[in-house]
Amino acid sequence: MIDTFRHLYGTADGVRVFRAPGRVNLIGEHTDYNLGFVLPVALDLATRVTAAPSPDGRLRIYSEDRKEMREWDLAEFRHLERQHHWSDYPVGVAHELARAGYGIEPANLLIQSTVPEGSGLSSSAALEVSSALAFLRGRGLDRLELARLCQRAESQFVGMPCGIMDQYVSIFGREHAAIEIDCRSLEHRAVELPEGITFLAVNTMVKHALAGSAYKERVQECAEAVELLKQKFPNTASLRDLNPVDFESAAGLLPEVIRRRARHVVTEDARVEAFVQAAEAGDLARMGELLLESHRSLQHDYEVSAPELDFLVDTALGIEGVYGSRMTGGGFGGCTVTMLRPDAAARFREEISAAYQRRFQATPAIYPCRPSAGAGECTVA
Repeated sequence: MIDTFRHLYGTADGVRVFRAPGRVNLIGEHTDYNLGFVLPVALDLATRVTAAPSPDGRLRIYSEDRKEMREWDLAEFRHLERQHHWSDYPVGVAHELARAGYGIEPANLLIQSTVPEGSGLSSSAALEVSSALAFLRGRGLDRLELARLCQRAESQFVGMPCGIMDQYVSIFGREHAAIEIDCRSLEHRAVELPEGITFLAVNTMVKHALAGSAYKERVQECAEAVELLKQKFPNTASLRDLNPVDFESAAGLLPEVIRRRARHVVTEDARVEAFVQAAEAGDLARMGELLLESHRSLQHDYEVSAPELDFLVDTALGIEGVYGSRMTGGGFGGCTVTMLRPDAAARFREEISAAYQRRFQATPAIYPCRPSAGAGECTVA
């Protein structure tokens, strides 16, 4: 890391390293921008930004994954607009920091990441948060405000109307635990996971490219559902305000497609609560059932799955030792997350890889989902 930085920039004087993890969401999909509940874990897959002051008044950002350098004069930098380029993420963060009164100093940055892009494991939030910490260089910013700031960068500068889950868990992640986030109050609590299970993410190798997908359409459909449901429940501010029974009593107010979108969100919020209760009770079978119910709802009601995701879920259910499986992330590609016995992991890897290769002529990447600590500064070796 330091050697690469020195090779790029000629010196590593004043270098500091900042890390932010990706995440896997165990359950609670497309509920965050509806102000509902989610249950993610931060991963040990992470983005690291190595940064040092630049002596010549310029800002440079090099992506090791893309082998590409971007460079700006800071006077020019302040007036940049979205370029539909990977650099929009750190640039958007810098713009938000400047608006919040944190000046952007001349610097050289090196971005290195183990979070696979387009996998549904939130490479974008990991890049945003690690970049923000690098720009701040130790200047204090409340962690919740940092999450909000990075979300604004993605929603307003990058143009993706995302919820706050990804940035939040990248900052507040806990080792050995998931965190249940209330996306309205922005409070969270740690949820210890039972012994005797592990989670594996399986990458379809299909990049979901949410910015060009139906994501924005789903956000609008949910907003439309809320307006229609106010005819019966005037105090409904978001779909999170309705339980499944209340929703069904008013479902006739909604056109068929809007009804299915809203039904997913309402029932998914209920599934998060049920999953947490099952985890606390050590009810592994129920946890697995809820994962599958979530996938079917995303597949049929929310329509954000893909043939590759459905195949991985259906195949996983036939492998010994698997409790449940579902797509995770925004959808249209990316990863599934599967809950299984630890002693079944090796066999699962072999069988799921062979089946996917036969069906799609591609080898899926498989990642262990080990709950990790949230973002922060790393020791420079």
